Amino acid sequence: MSAKDAFHDAVKQALQKEQWVITDHPLRFKFGNVNFQVDLGAEQLIAAERSGEKIAIEIKSFLNPSAITDFYSALGQFLSYRLALESIEPDRTLYLAVPLDSYQTFFQYEFTQTAIERYQVLIIVYDPANEAIVQWIN
Repeated sequence: MSAKDAFHDAVKQALQKEQWVITDHPLRFKFGNVNFQVDLGAEQLIAAERSGEKIAIEIKSFLNPSAITDFYSALGQFLSYRLALESIEPDRTLYLAVPLDSYQTFFQYEFTQTAIERYQVLIIVYDPANEAIVQWIN
């Protein structure tokens, strides 16, 4: 079992404030012989009789001295999880949750922006201090 990121609970609270129901904590699934564990699974109900949007969220803190090393790890996880989820739960959308300060700095670099665009990384920007979602980037 992997360790929770430093801001795991802040993201969970932020999602709940936006009326997301946390359905999996963590979201575990298997693709072939490989076991996966995404930090959170959530669902937002649109109406009482039909289910709404389903998402999975991989939470990252970007607290290490090297943001690029954290990014390499986060991108690799994101791409692996997305590949597996496309086969196991094609109706679930995967997001990478990143803290506001990292988004405002490292995620504005040309390289980071190019990688996000090329690999179609969906991002949730969160404010850990206020336990709030700042932006959804599709």
